[in-house]
Amino acid sequence: MAASGIAPRILCIGIPVRDLTFRVEAVPARGSKANASHFAEICGGNALNAAIAIARLGGRVSFAGPMGDAREMSSGFLLAQMAQEGIDTSHIVRMPDMATPVSAIMIEPSGERTLTIYRDPGLWSVRLPNADELLADCRAVLVESRCASFCTDLCAEARRRGIAVIVGVDRAMSLQDGLLTSASYLLFASEQVRETADIADDGMALQRLARLTPAFLAATRGPLGTIWLNEAGELEETAAFPVQAVDTLGAGDVFHGAFALGLAEGDNLRRALRFATAAAALKCTRHGGGMAAPQRIEVEEFLRERP
Repeated sequence: MAASGIAPRILCIGIPVRDLTFRVEAVPARGSKANASHFAEICGGNALNAAIAIARLGGRVSFAGPMGDAREMSSGFLLAQMAQEGIDTSHIVRMPDMATPVSAIMIEPSGERTLTIYRDPGLWSVRLPNADELLADCRAVLVESRCASFCTDLCAEARRRGIAVIVGVDRAMSLQDGLLTSASYLLFASEQVRETADIADDGMALQRLARLTPAFLAATRGPLGTIWLNEAGELEETAAFPVQAVDTLGAGDVFHGAFALGLAEGDNLRRALRFATAAAALKCTRHGGGMAAPQRIEVEEFLRERP
């Protein structure tokens, strides 16, 4: 909680996804079929998963980004779920005659997931509301890296106003991507930081990217923890908490949301990273993708038990 006693407001920008999840013993071979032991329809999408995590951890969340036509079913389902989580959806832009993204996800007993997703290409033509409307009373902005085409200018404006911009990177970035220089914090997954820097070592990849951006740089590595660069340009690590993972879907997004909230509440980097690591670890112990994000009291109890 912020020193004022009022929870900080965080703007999340992304493209929501309707996730159809199936628990399977193993991903079926090409051309075959298999029965699932469980099915669930849940919210998905990087920024939306992060938004759910922020709301459950005590932050105030607004969401901005494109969704499909008001007549199609997926957007109605997602908006209802977002309202239930207390997420402000007034900045979402409905795109006539377009479809809200849908994914099919198979989750194995180890927690590993395999997915396919459809995103209407037209969604990237969205025009967000103006910066004054979106950034009013905003402590931080959290963005999906894939949305650079319609939010980079807004992120640059947020930085000019002294608002932290956290970018969750889940695919390789171009070295000319505007978010590299308009972000305050770039949180990569291990595979993506290596692909972006074209270096097969997480630490060396971060150090190469540090020559291209003034942003804080980190790479999450699942059970191996998070590697990051401190202010002196030295590599540090935040250890993962050992847990029995049953579903890793959305864990990185929960990490991003918790990290953004920690910073917005005034935590230093080490505290924010540890808080985020705990939230992501708890998420991995339960099924439900981002909808399995923990409550604040659960994370605090988890950390108290692990001083």
